[in-house]
Amino acid sequence: MPARFHADLHCHSTFSDGTLTPAQLAQRARTAGVTLWALTDHDELAGIPAAQQAAAAQGLDFLAGVEISVSFAQACVHIVGLGVDPEHPALQQGLADLRNSRGPRAQEMGRQLEAVGIPNAYEGALRYVGNPALISRTHFARHLVETGVCKDIPEVFKHYLADGKPGHVPQRWASLQEAVGWITQAQGVAVMAHPARYGFTANEEHALFSSFCACGGQAVEVVTGSHAPHEYATYAALARELGLAASRGSDFHSPQESKIDLGGLPADLPGLQPVWDLLQDRIVRARRPEAPGLPRPRWATNSTGLTTDWAQLR
Repeated sequence: MPARFHADLHCHSTFSDGTLTPAQLAQRARTAGVTLWALTDHDELAGIPAAQQAAAAQGLDFLAGVEISVSFAQACVHIVGLGVDPEHPALQQGLADLRNSRGPRAQEMGRQLEAVGIPNAYEGALRYVGNPALISRTHFARHLVETGVCKDIPEVFKHYLADGKPGHVPQRWASLQEAVGWITQAQGVAVMAHPARYGFTANEEHALFSSFCACGGQAVEVVTGSHAPHEYATYAALARELGLAASRGSDFHSPQESKIDLGGLPADLPGLQPVWDLLQDRIVRARRPEAPGLPRPRWATNSTGLTTDWAQLR
């Protein structure tokens, strides 16, 4: 029978727009009682080796993950990939193309903010970026809060970075078919991230999930830091209706900014198939693989720097 976990399968490190390193996240997860953890940086896999090493040191089971930006219905939707092979060429190339598009967008955001009286916003945002290829609206927001333009990040988005505001620059991200394809080709499971956050109409959400399932999507985040408690039940019912597995993740970015701390989610809702049931052979175990029922992940012998000495993972 598949193992049960206290899982947090959605968070971000300094390799994208988080403020903690993978090692700090792993320690925080362990302190919160997490037993299965995934790092899911935006459009980036570079933090996976450090995250896996830190998970082993903290005694956490681990899944390699990523969160991919997708354009759908004139909005940006996020698809989480869990259990992916970090070396898969299609996934690597697709993410590289997305990262390469962020720089010109950020520079245009800086020009637009300067036009409304906020100079040097691009340079200021770069101060908060661990990986310049992944500069995002969050980095601009942190700069505008630090310099006193706004009191907090939600206010920045409301007045400057949301659709129709002076610092908003539309971006063409991956298609839903591309993102789900990259994940499934890399032997992972595609998860619809925090669906309540997009504010879609009922028809738009139906189209989103119909397309997601048709492309090979297999799971949806039900319990997440972006959902209110009544939305847990809404998406639990949708998961049952569509035959999707349920995922859970805090979407943790920063101790100062995130609504839910890493590992701070409430208990799972009953009657749902957990996504890790689909990922038993993708989990990097914190215990020796020769124990009964603990298979070695298929990508454990690649050359990314991921630990393959199972004696070090005890």
